[in-house]
Amino acid sequence: MATKDFHVAIVGAGIGGLALAMALHKKGISFTLYEEAKEYSAVGAGIGFAPNGMRTMDLIEPGFRPLYEAVCVGNRGEDAQHIFFEGMLLKEGFGRDQPWYGKSGWGHVDYVRKSAHRKTLLDIMTSFIPVESVQFNKCLAGSEQQPSGVLLSFADGTTATASFLAGADGIQSTVREHVLKELYPDQVAPVYSGAYCYRAVIPMSEAYEILGDLTDVAKFYFGHKRSCITYRISGGEEFNFLLCVADGLDGWKLKNAVTEKISHEAMMADFDSPDTVSYTRDRVILVGDSAHASLPFQAAGAAQGLEDALVLSNVLAELAGMPERGAAQMPAIRAGMAAYDSIRRPRAQKQLEQADEVSRMMFLEHEEAGGDVEKILPLLQQGRFNWLWFHDMDDDVQEVLRRMRKQISVGSQPAAARI
Repeated sequence: MATKDFHVAIVGAGIGGLALAMALHKKGISFTLYEEAKEYSAVGAGIGFAPNGMRTMDLIEPGFRPLYEAVCVGNRGEDAQHIFFEGMLLKEGFGRDQPWYGKSGWGHVDYVRKSAHRKTLLDIMTSFIPVESVQFNKCLAGSEQQPSGVLLSFADGTTATASFLAGADGIQSTVREHVLKELYPDQVAPVYSGAYCYRAVIPMSEAYEILGDLTDVAKFYFGHKRSCITYRISGGEEFNFLLCVADGLDGWKLKNAVTEKISHEAMMADFDSPDTVSYTRDRVILVGDSAHASLPFQAAGAAQGLEDALVLSNVLAELAGMPERGAAQMPAIRAGMAAYDSIRRPRAQKQLEQADEVSRMMFLEHEEAGGDVEKILPLLQQGRFNWLWFHDMDDDVQEVLRRMRKQISVGSQPAAARI
């Protein structure tokens, strides 16, 4: 059980930060969630969780799933519920004349598509977090590690202290700079992937007028340097889509922003990645996109943030239950953070790398299949996602604690006894 002198600061109220707050609250661990905006995000877009994400959320908060499933929607039609995406072509006719048409879906018999509106998902998650544990209008300006904890400095001139700082502040993370700048300065800034996306949510009535029954099942539209992803959300009342453009690694011109508002005309004109070396640095930890910002083409980034939150919350609960505090706890802290990093980083980075490969498939630039959809589809259909979707996160929780305890035990032995 946590004690009053053990407190976690979470920076960023996106999915990763909210999931960690939920997990800590469930475990009775004191925390404060700091969010730069004046309120929880109202940005709308589609989002969904594969089985690994749903199982992870069950482990974090059993009360979540019934609320989430009540606002979800899958594909239309009983026989289409297990399809993750169905492949088409981004060209006139959409590939209906191709030999693979009608056999271009991929998924799994144990996968059931569940998509929702991101704002609705966030509303559900925030309902589990005490409002007194959240501070808005708090922009982190810097952080300093001290023997007894972490000193946080905010842009408004205020400061706060915590035992740990968890950075869930997204792709332009301030916390990431703290973790990486000293030893790995070239890995602090986000790296452009060579592709960008337009995203929108429109009423299903409008989408159906344009695409008809192609709106029934989630779609990947493959195209040369242009592609599109579509699926139903909001109980089937709204339609989420991404229009994606591959323009090369030198295409992104903005220096201090990763999003840009442009005109409808500019959008229409378009349609005429190194590993992070560590997710932790002593008492400061990266979560979600701060650690492993990913291309969206496996619909897996949000679930990876949940997995981070689950594993990290169990490490923090173990540390909270120890009698040591301050500098005396540093060996245990380092053991816990190393265990978290060793469990989460390989899995999250594998997802990131595979999402990047899917992007090359989408843009018909895959190194093996090239622009042949008939060769691309088997790469997506033959169990590609099993390792991701059906991984038992409870095993990871037990393993992270085993590794942590083993390292603490080894560190506590007399030097002569170590082999």
